[in-house]
Amino acid sequence: MPPEEICKLLKDRFGNVIEDTVLEGGHPYARITADRWPEVAMVLRDDPRLGFNVLRCISSLDLLADDKLACVYDLYHVPMERPTELCTQTHVFAVRVVTDRNNPVIPSVAHVWPAADWHEREAYDLMGIDFTGHPDLRRILCPDDWDGHPLRKDYKFPLEYHGIPATTEFELTNPRH
Repeated sequence: MPPEEICKLLKDRFGNVIEDTVLEGGHPYARITADRWPEVAMVLRDDPRLGFNVLRCISSLDLLADDKLACVYDLYHVPMERPTELCTQTHVFAVRVVTDRNNPVIPSVAHVWPAADWHEREAYDLMGIDFTGHPDLRRILCPDDWDGHPLRKDYKFPLEYHGIPATTEFELTNPRH
């Protein structure tokens, strides 16, 4: 199904919950309000015209200039009745959910796509986005006592961790200088 049809279907069903659509370029997506995201996710998965049964990944974005954070959910339809026809019977789409940078909250969709479990934990750990309703939201890459969220653009790189000096691959003590 082409992205234009997907967006029309979503707009017809959810109205202004679909804040924007970007159809040009190689990565078409719809921007969706965070509060209704789980409901939209269920339709994306369960509507037989869409059937997005695979969450390929969640990418978190730091939109520092807009004082926002976002997650992009890359979805994939894999026909279960004839998976060998994967190349000719699939469609892809993305959903962008934007949240406030100072109180970043997006409802979890781990109950919709189990793969979201670890992807949301990664975005929580590295960007600080709180996924409400997540079954086990805790750090996944950084130690539990790590200060801050390393993928944020304004992150202050620590000069040490528990007495261990920190340097970058270029032997700099601060990667921003």
